[in-house]
Amino acid sequence: MTNITSNQELAERIERIVQEHISATRAVVQAAVERAFASQQPVTKSSSVRPRRTSRPRLRRASEEVAALGERLYQAVCTKPGETMMVLAPMVGGSARELHRPMMRLKRDGRVRCVGSRSSARYFPIAEDTAAAAE
Repeated sequence: MTNITSNQELAERIERIVQEHISATRAVVQAAVERAFASQQPVTKSSSVRPRRTSRPRLRRASEEVAALGERLYQAVCTKPGETMMVLAPMVGGSARELHRPMMRLKRDGRVRCVGSRSSARYFPIAEDTAAAAE
């Protein structure tokens, strides 16, 4: 390493080091961009615009399927009254999310009552004579 004798020499040396750093960084970035574009598939007219999906498409279930699921859910509620949907769902053969609509129908029809809310909700069957009196 040589001794620096003036401020001008120091400034020139700093400038050279900065330019070397910028050149090296530019080369690394260029190589990364080339690798990224090399791994991409060529864009065709049909693939240039793709709709983004955040989740899988939901298919509507037939009303008979919802009704059958509701009956199985009602039987599970009668078997284990006071349980949460997380306990009832495996007994019925579905997820808690899938059983939301059938449970709404059971509550609307006056066959099941709900105590609590959200994940702490517990479900109880309503006796047939009580349901008939409510109508």
